[in-house]
Amino acid sequence: MKCTNKLRLKFYTLLIAGTVTTLSVTGCSNMKNVSDAYQAYQTSVSYGLASSPADSADVSLMGEGLCVGGTSNTDSGSVKTDTAKAAAVFNTSTQKITFSKNIYQRVYPASTTKCLTAYLALKYGNLDDKITVSSTAAAVPAGSSIAGFKIGDRITLRTALYGLLLMSGNDAANIIAEHISGSTSKFAVMMNQEAQKIGATDSHFVNPHGFPTANHYTTVYDMYLIFNKALSSPEFVRIINTKAQTVTYQNAAGKKVTATFRNTNWYKTGQAASPAGYTIIGGKTGSSDSSGYCLVLYSQKEQGDDRMISIIMKSDTKENLYRLMNALLTGFSN
Repeated sequence: MKCTNKLRLKFYTLLIAGTVTTLSVTGCSNMKNVSDAYQAYQTSVSYGLASSPADSADVSLMGEGLCVGGTSNTDSGSVKTDTAKAAAVFNTSTQKITFSKNIYQRVYPASTTKCLTAYLALKYGNLDDKITVSSTAAAVPAGSSIAGFKIGDRITLRTALYGLLLMSGNDAANIIAEHISGSTSKFAVMMNQEAQKIGATDSHFVNPHGFPTANHYTTVYDMYLIFNKALSSPEFVRIINTKAQTVTYQNAAGKKVTATFRNTNWYKTGQAASPAGYTIIGGKTGSSDSSGYCLVLYSQKEQGDDRMISIIMKSDTKENLYRLMNALLTGFSN
């Protein structure tokens, strides 16, 4: 499926979005000791994912570089796709949607929500910002994945982002939300405003972490837009590419705390083999009873250097999630 404006409403939404926002790349300081570092942490301009800031003011360029496709599903051929509700492969180098299944249907995003949370943190915060963990930020729903921050801990925004994107910590999401907007509810308003600006108009967010609630939803296509936007930050790419990161901070008593955050992405941990011919840069996982198993992934073809964004939502098992991701990338990359 070529990246044309077959779905005209979505295309025009993206054009309108260009009149109210500009593409920005955060000027973040470089992290040291980044584990399993990818060779070239470039901006989205270098990756071909977005226009340069100077060009972004030109509304005519907003549709360029983005995959805008029709509503029909791709014939999956011999690839069994019934283990997932929705999926897509976006070749951001050739600007084609190479596979599409139910990409405009509503799905529960679970912790893939944190891609938007991280984007907003990097856009509006500074990595060295000092944050004291509040009682409301530390309070998370039962069954949440956490980074392990406690009330009174003194951390940086950088540390919170590692807890968010590696450990998928709902506590880290709350901490970021309160730091950026003052409360999680105000941050949710910001999330929806930013989603609208980048064209993700079929989404609605209620919290910063994706813990299931009825009115918290997205689509595969909207998540592509969100993830694509987050990739404009070199720091975001660094973090999702990291296997494990050791951080230090102070607790409420002023004592040093050392913790190691490990990536939940099986490709980064070695629990799943990478698809043949691909280098996995990184991504974001998510899972819940209502969302199933989800994965948003950024990878590079070893021959030709094409960059791919691939997304699967509501897989029935974690094993099938990675099995299908491999099949889609190897079978539908061109």
